[in-house]
Amino acid sequence: MTASSPTGIKVIDAAGIGVSSLCLIHCLALPMLAALLPIAGVWAQAEWLHKVLVLTALPVSGYAVFIRGVHFRDPLFVFLVTLGLTLLAASAFIEALHDVETLMTGAGAFIVAAGHAWRWRSHNRAQERQETSQAT
Repeated sequence: MTASSPTGIKVIDAAGIGVSSLCLIHCLALPMLAALLPIAGVWAQAEWLHKVLVLTALPVSGYAVFIRGVHFRDPLFVFLVTLGLTLLAASAFIEALHDVETLMTGAGAFIVAAGHAWRWRSHNRAQERQETSQAT
């Protein structure tokens, strides 16, 4: 399986969706848990964790943008992932944005996941069309 094979693309998109989901959980669920369990408050406020999640998302989604292949370079996918990663990185590393960090992180993670889901779905549709045309 190579990164540009259909299976490789799906694995990369699944990883992108997974990492984005972790960002959303960290951003949205941990503050709610903090109200119930004081120890969760420590994890909810851990700036290092936010930075680690962003530094994990950047290479996964960044690599997905630069995979060779005509179909895989969908302009909407590139736009969504680039916008989402920009929001994630800015909220994690620009201290002046601290007041809007949760909003930016949530939006950025959702946009990255949406971009990967878009490409996953587009790729599946292309495969179905190809299989249909080969069957006839």
